[in-house]
Amino acid sequence: MARPAKVNKQMVALAQQMVKEPKTAHELRASLRVLLPHTKGITDAETAKMLGVGMRTVGSMRKNIRDKTEGKATTKGSWGGRRRQTLCVQEEQKFLQTWIDKAEKGGVLVVPPIHAALEKKLGRSIAASTVYRMLARHGWRKIEPDTSHPKGNMQAQEEFKKNFQRYWQKPQNKTS
Repeated sequence: MARPAKVNKQMVALAQQMVKEPKTAHELRASLRVLLPHTKGITDAETAKMLGVGMRTVGSMRKNIRDKTEGKATTKGSWGGRRRQTLCVQEEQKFLQTWIDKAEKGGVLVVPPIHAALEKKLGRSIAASTVYRMLARHGWRKIEPDTSHPKGNMQAQEEFKKNFQRYWQKPQNKTS
């Protein structure tokens, strides 16, 4: 069984005040996250289900009210960021530097060798999309090949275009 939440008299008083005069719906729900388990004796899971939030939210809102009663500054709490990152941005730059050096020497870079090297560095398998996202994050882009072959003969191609019979085209009717 989970341990009971720590709720003191100041928290209950602040929550009751917030219920009587809520400034926002968020503030009302925050106060209910303290009062319901304390007054009705229900668990955090039941409270979360009643309010339509996750259990983690119940605990974090209770902590915010506790911090208010203790006079601590409450931070907004940023949920952004790269929580599942494999490497930090600086490590990614350092990892990609070897590949940049190869590209500057005229080498063609493809994702599979980069993917294999990253898996070896991390010591576990990762999805190929991780590599594509990393490359995009650092400004790499797909460079498409030229429209003409480097060993192509432009004069022979032009000669072919001029002299080839075009059987597939219909004769154009001139109506005047």
